[in-house]
Amino acid sequence: MKLALITGARGFVGRHLTHALHQQGIQVCGMGHGAWTESERSVWGMSYWLNGEVTKRNLDIVGSKVGQPDAVFHLAGGSSVGPSLLAPEEDFRRSVLSAAELLEWARLAAPEARLVLASSAAVYGAGHTQAIRETDALAPYSPYGYHKRMAEELFESYGKNFGLRVAIVRLFSVYGPELRKQLLWDVCGRLAVDATRLELGGSGQEMRDWLHILDAVELLRVAAVHASSEGFIVNGGMGIAVTVREIAEQLCARWGMHIRPDFNGKRRPGDPQYLVADVAVAKSLGYTPKMNWQAGVADYVAWFKRVSSQAAV
Repeated sequence: MKLALITGARGFVGRHLTHALHQQGIQVCGMGHGAWTESERSVWGMSYWLNGEVTKRNLDIVGSKVGQPDAVFHLAGGSSVGPSLLAPEEDFRRSVLSAAELLEWARLAAPEARLVLASSAAVYGAGHTQAIRETDALAPYSPYGYHKRMAEELFESYGKNFGLRVAIVRLFSVYGPELRKQLLWDVCGRLAVDATRLELGGSGQEMRDWLHILDAVELLRVAAVHASSEGFIVNGGMGIAVTVREIAEQLCARWGMHIRPDFNGKRRPGDPQYLVADVAVAKSLGYTPKMNWQAGVADYVAWFKRVSSQAAV
């Protein structure tokens, strides 16, 4: 791989993937929403950036500037369940229509490129009580999950019908520095205001599979190598079930406050009880995550305190 294109590269996963590929000597170009100055993007290793929707026209513009990519990582799209419930049409446009535009462009302009879709464990739905395999039945029940599954089907279709080499990575609970939403960000924000008490929603017994961002981007890179016209699918997780209570308690401990969080028992819409990956397929590729969740939480708290102190100056 000499040249990679990342859609949604300005987002959380995109920035880290850009940096990781750049560190490996790969030229990275990207497109997505938001102005990104040359000085800002150079910190991450982005050589060319187009601020705009993922459309065939914009993809042609990127191609004319940098050439045909060897790999395309499609990270653009909806990012969580909550916003998809508030604005399902927008989530559909971001996740499904962008995938259709990318695949049709690749069919016509970059048929040799390896195409990787960052999907989500939300395609599996709820009701699971043990580690979820890639071959298990798919039963999404939020717009976010349905739209991710639709994008997957488009990738599979273009692989089988047009010979494009595609791979799908179903990411579980990805976290790490630069993530400015969801549980870890929310808890740290609350502790920064009041470190004497912490109340969260749910029961605290919800099981999640936490994958550090550095391990997530490495799996995306590995998946590109295994992309095929048959459609390669792999779970992105550690294969370790950790309760939300354990994560919250670890956050408090790393913050320096030994308090026990309280849970109000109110579940959020679209929030499954158990979402943990079977990672046998990932292991068969020789892929092994390096960051355990305790060290990852410590890493996140240190980053949060650092950016908070910088913002206060």
